[in-house]
Amino acid sequence: MTILREPNLSHDVPDARSAGAGFTGAERSASAERFAGAQRSAGAERFAGVTPMLDPRRAECDRLDRLMTAVRAGESQCLVLRGEPGVGKSALLDYLVRQAVGCRVVRAAGVRSEMELPYAAAHQLCAPMLERLDRLPEPQRNALSTAFGLSAGPSPDRFLVGLAVLTLLADVAGEQPLVCVIDDAQWLDSASAQVLAFAARRLFGESVACVFAAGGGGPHDLSGLPELVIGGLRDEDAHALLRSVLPVPMDQPVRDRIVAEAHGNPLALMELPRMMTPAELAGGFGLPARQALPAPIEDGFLRRLEPLPPDTRWLLLTAAAEPLGDPVLVWRAAARLGIGTAAAGPATAAGVCEFGARVLFSHPLVRSAVYRAALPDERRRVHHALAEATDAGTDPDRRAWHRAHAASGTDEEIAAELERSVARAQARGGLAAAGAFLKRATELTPEPARRAVRALAAAQAKQGAGASDEASGLLGVALAGPLDERQQARAAVLQAGIALTASRGNASPPPPLLDLARRLQPLDPELARDTYLEALSAAMFAGRLEGRDGSLRDTAAIARTAPAAPEPGRAQDLLLDGFALLFTTDPGAAAPALRRAVTASLDQSATTEEQLRRIWLAYVAAVALWDADACRTLAERHVHLARDTGALAETPLALNSRITVHLFEGELAEAAALSAEVRELTMATGQPIIDYGAFALAAWRGRAAEAEELLRVSSIEAASRGEGAAMTVTDWARAVLYNGLGRYDEARAAAQRASEDPPAPGAAAQWAPAELAEAAARGGDHELARWAVEQLAKTAHASPTDWALGIEARARALVSEPDKAESRYLEAIDRLGRTRLRPDLARAHLLYGEWLRRERRRIEARPHLRTAYRSFTAMGMAGFAGRAAHELRATGETAQRRGVPMSGHLTPREGQIARLATKGLTNSEIGSQLFVSPRTVEYHLRKVFAKLNITSRSQLNRVLTSERSVGAAPSRPRAEW
Repeated sequence: MTILREPNLSHDVPDARSAGAGFTGAERSASAERFAGAQRSAGAERFAGVTPMLDPRRAECDRLDRLMTAVRAGESQCLVLRGEPGVGKSALLDYLVRQAVGCRVVRAAGVRSEMELPYAAAHQLCAPMLERLDRLPEPQRNALSTAFGLSAGPSPDRFLVGLAVLTLLADVAGEQPLVCVIDDAQWLDSASAQVLAFAARRLFGESVACVFAAGGGGPHDLSGLPELVIGGLRDEDAHALLRSVLPVPMDQPVRDRIVAEAHGNPLALMELPRMMTPAELAGGFGLPARQALPAPIEDGFLRRLEPLPPDTRWLLLTAAAEPLGDPVLVWRAAARLGIGTAAAGPATAAGVCEFGARVLFSHPLVRSAVYRAALPDERRRVHHALAEATDAGTDPDRRAWHRAHAASGTDEEIAAELERSVARAQARGGLAAAGAFLKRATELTPEPARRAVRALAAAQAKQGAGASDEASGLLGVALAGPLDERQQARAAVLQAGIALTASRGNASPPPPLLDLARRLQPLDPELARDTYLEALSAAMFAGRLEGRDGSLRDTAAIARTAPAAPEPGRAQDLLLDGFALLFTTDPGAAAPALRRAVTASLDQSATTEEQLRRIWLAYVAAVALWDADACRTLAERHVHLARDTGALAETPLALNSRITVHLFEGELAEAAALSAEVRELTMATGQPIIDYGAFALAAWRGRAAEAEELLRVSSIEAASRGEGAAMTVTDWARAVLYNGLGRYDEARAAAQRASEDPPAPGAAAQWAPAELAEAAARGGDHELARWAVEQLAKTAHASPTDWALGIEARARALVSEPDKAESRYLEAIDRLGRTRLRPDLARAHLLYGEWLRRERRRIEARPHLRTAYRSFTAMGMAGFAGRAAHELRATGETAQRRGVPMSGHLTPREGQIARLATKGLTNSEIGSQLFVSPRTVEYHLRKVFAKLNITSRSQLNRVLTSERSVGAAPSRPRAEW
């Protein structure tokens, strides 16, 4: 093995456990801090940004909450968070900052390169407050000015500097509670550590908090200050965290081994998707050598292995190649290599690996480094031993996998064995595991035609697992082989699909797909129809960038020439017929076909693969029909199917659909949790996905600065990818944002752009015209508003659901004469009140209340404006809530905070769990959905019960049900229409 050779290392290297989660105590070295620091900008930021990541830290968060309560009450507080690198100290500091609403926050962080610069960290902390320097007593002012290099003078007395910092903090806190956050305190320069500790010990009656985070021993100067030790996560919480960053199928023994080797370190668990392949993570059916580690880290691991005896290193390589950590299997294989049990002692003594009830490396990345260090022949020898040690009856798939990697050349017998194992491997580890088996089978296949067929199957699995680059490589192998005409056409369809995934717009324009569909008609009519449907999907994604009138309609016209489907048609066939009619005729003509397609898609009797192929387009069809219940059901099922099969290429698309449904139902906390999951998956897979959920959520919340930046970036990205549909959605989101903020001219411009785009269901054909009607009417452009209402009516009358007719009535009321407007507002409130679409209902109350006020009926306007304000506030839609409050003040009434429902006092996570509990889900079921442990769910429910002053789930259901009815129309005779 290469680890038997002397590596050429000419510089100091870190400890073998330096990746942040090895064994504890003195075994850790400063290099662990370097690794954690290098990853903190990505890892800790993600850890801090996603609420489920902090759920296991509720006790620590409660401690910080109590600290903030005391500071707001006028007390001084000091706390030192201690823990190993990557354990979550920075995330807790970020939580503290988010809780410090109404307080002034100043931050500093120790920097290793500045440890020799006196007062570097103190200056970093105090710099934002130095405008108050003149208010300090002269001796203190002079000392601090000299220490910070603001004036010349002799070296200042450190006592005076400390006193100056103390006075400065107290002065700021006299006007507003002050929170001082100091991260990486172990790297503070000694002068700053002394000064800040001095100040922290002498704060008593001021509203100041000083919170430090220190890894390892930390500076001695902080000794004696109150401490909170941050330990590793419990196993159940570590499992929940791993599921949240990698919500795909994973063989349970592999998941258990990864959690055990991470030793409860959150950063170690969060970095795994970036350091390991999907196949390795999904079912252990991948090779630890695929991803290179940072050179200093890998060198450090190898340096740790150098002094170990040869047998020990062979034993470590055997353990590294065995993904389950099964000691019986490892020792069986070791015996076949002639290795005795004594070989384990040096590895355990060196802190590299433990051989007990399980075989555990000190960190998951140590396993990768050991495997990467070996030569190919050495790896094959170990895999051969593992294959012989694996029982063919109890685990044939794992045995086939080891046999495959013990082979030095082509071997049809092993390739066929792998192929037979694909279905079982997929059941255990999803599409990633299936793709790994098929890829290796391809490599072992000697006969060119069979190799090409297997390569095509492997490419399809890899594409489904989100590994587009690997899929492209395998597709190249397939195309180089002797495929028949039908297989070539299938390969071409997959090639177009890969391009479409990479760029939903111009990179895969409809014409090639249409050409392929024509070629397939005589060969495979069913696949030809599927390809026509894919072409329509591509045209919808291309949107405005393919021309405002041409591509979508032209593609649909060609799709109508597809061969007729046999009766009864598949759901895909019905979808093709429905969309082809929708884009070539009108919504009314297409509605019956689309309705049949949605009904067929709701049937779960089809195979999982078939359901996955059609379900997103079925969701789009449900949107076209204004069928909110079908939208919800299909979006939920899409998410479950994508997760259960490990279809990483599909999962972000499914999550974005579910986020949209959550937004329309006013469940912004749930939408935020799923949006965070989209970001995690994007990082894990490297897929270039536009984060629809993030910018739409910011728009619905009315956060102008955040939304505008997200919308700007997303628009640029959409244009570069040729994804015109995303540009339409960003314009619709802008219209929602600006209508909520009362910036009607900007809302009108954005909504008009979206409304004039190719009329794909959703933003262009339905939602943007509704926003345009409101913005244009409020801006005085009644002609444009009437045009928008007529556009809206085309789809609403084609599918007259309560959602459709309620939105149309609300929009038509805006352009109606007073004698008709009122009945239409009341119709909108009545119809939308029958749905779960709380934001649209609240907006109907808002518009009706605004109309009543303008009709000088202020007393009648107040109940509707009050209802709107309370609803928007409860949902977290601050922009519209502000607009409602402004209108309410104009009637002579002030929006009262006491009107906020009881559930408004719940945190977003508490509200999310409470709503799931009212649906009858158990703690385990809630935990599975939210990627938290049942214990965490129980903890949150206890807090919910306490805040709502209830003691049972039945009471919880009554409270939340009564609050959901807050948007119902105030008592008034029902209008006739």
